[in-house]
Amino acid sequence: MTRKNNNLFKIDSISGLYKLSGLPGPKHPYIGLINFEDITAPSQDPISLVMNFYSISLKKRCVENKLKYGRNYYDFDEGVLGFMEPGQLISIEGDNQKPEGWWLVFHPDLIRPYPLGKNIKNYGFFSYAVNEAIHLSETEEAMLETVFKNIEKEYNHSIDPYSQDVMVSQIELLLNYSNRFYNRQFITRKTASNDILIKMEILLEEYFQGDKILEHGLPTVLYFAGKLNLSPNYLSDMLRAVTGQSTQQHIHNKLIEKAKEALVNTNLSVSEIAYQLGFEHPQSFSKLFKTKMNVSPLEYRASFN
Repeated sequence: MTRKNNNLFKIDSISGLYKLSGLPGPKHPYIGLINFEDITAPSQDPISLVMNFYSISLKKRCVENKLKYGRNYYDFDEGVLGFMEPGQLISIEGDNQKPEGWWLVFHPDLIRPYPLGKNIKNYGFFSYAVNEAIHLSETEEAMLETVFKNIEKEYNHSIDPYSQDVMVSQIELLLNYSNRFYNRQFITRKTASNDILIKMEILLEEYFQGDKILEHGLPTVLYFAGKLNLSPNYLSDMLRAVTGQSTQQHIHNKLIEKAKEALVNTNLSVSEIAYQLGFEHPQSFSKLFKTKMNVSPLEYRASFN
């Protein structure tokens, strides 16, 4: 554990987190399971953490304490499940009131020999912002708590050749449940999701009608996520749940729509259209167009003559 300044801690090991939390050392070097009620807060002052391992937290009550991610705050005043990947910055503010729930942390080396070591990148919610945590129903919370308790039993069990296999399989089960609950959340919040979809379409149209292309070049997922105050992965997952297409696919669809308009209604060359749409290389534009339309830009234009 390294203290960068008065309130910023860089934590490279599970044992470093336990020390900062006022807990005895972990029972395994690569995984820790903490009951929030056992944590001894280092002080009442705000602290910031950068942890070089994965974090999954199930918080059931936290009225006073707040988490800050970037400029956003999130009040954990109901059952929520949050995720962090290695290297993310999180700030904690509040008094000594403690939440109820579990905090599972594990080092990438724990899962590296398993398929999960490669597949964990497919769980995009590790890159969601704190204020995009899963809101859980009572049933969902109970299901996840059962998994946490199974991990606790194995964690406290004497280590044998199967201990790591069992714990990794339980982590994978926890992640699969989380995937299900996130997609349920997108569906049950359909009105909010549809509002974001409408805003996304407006922003896309404004991008191509204004001078944004000259300023920024090709539109990016990061640009629209920033405008909508969402993390890129959350925006893509939400759009995919509503429309079946990611943010990048929505951008590509708009690019093709604008390209088709220019090919049919102007005499601009393919290269000129490509540059107008923000492509640095016309070949990249032609490749994308053919991938989407199964014909080249010139073949598409010729079909209208």
